[in-house]
Amino acid sequence: MKNMTSRIVSIGLFLVLFSISGCFQGRPSSKEPIHLNPNMDRQQKYRPQAESNYFEDGATMRPIVEGTVARGELKDDTRFYFGKDSKGNFIKGFPKQIELNMELLNRGQERFNIFCSPCHGRIGNGRGIVVERGMLPPPSFHTDSIRAYPNGRVFDVITNGIRNMQPYKYQVPVKDRWAIIAYLRALQRSQNATIQDVPQNERGSL
Repeated sequence: MKNMTSRIVSIGLFLVLFSISGCFQGRPSSKEPIHLNPNMDRQQKYRPQAESNYFEDGATMRPIVEGTVARGELKDDTRFYFGKDSKGNFIKGFPKQIELNMELLNRGQERFNIFCSPCHGRIGNGRGIVVERGMLPPPSFHTDSIRAYPNGRVFDVITNGIRNMQPYKYQVPVKDRWAIIAYLRALQRSQNATIQDVPQNERGSL
């Protein structure tokens, strides 16, 4: 009787352990899992970078059709995205999407101090910290020639770079580039102001 009880207990423990073993994850398998109802899990399809016997070049991935533009990437407004009019000339003012206000100037100041001041200095005089470390100084923003630049040209320089300056189109979004230009114009005005730029009621404090 005692042996029979031991056998029953042993068999019971074996069945329990066998059942629990199915809950533990074993070694990773390269085989696809078993689907009792595959539904649409398995379909004939091309995978990226796979080979194909259908196309002449043997690749499943096809070249993009000429003229294809990704959704949200259509840059049809040349004034906003390129700083140029429909004839390819640099614009003098700002695109219609840019509203000149203190919020824009504050944003432009923040972006200017981050991306521009290391070379151009906080006041735009071309004496940034990297110049103090030996880099060739960029021109001052307060020269007559640069103050005469149309806004579109400044935008183009920020976007594509010039001479030793690298392009910032990858780091600075389009609207932030226009914000920087707005702040730059205010900075230029502050460094080249005359008595006529001061309100009449505040001239006595100068």
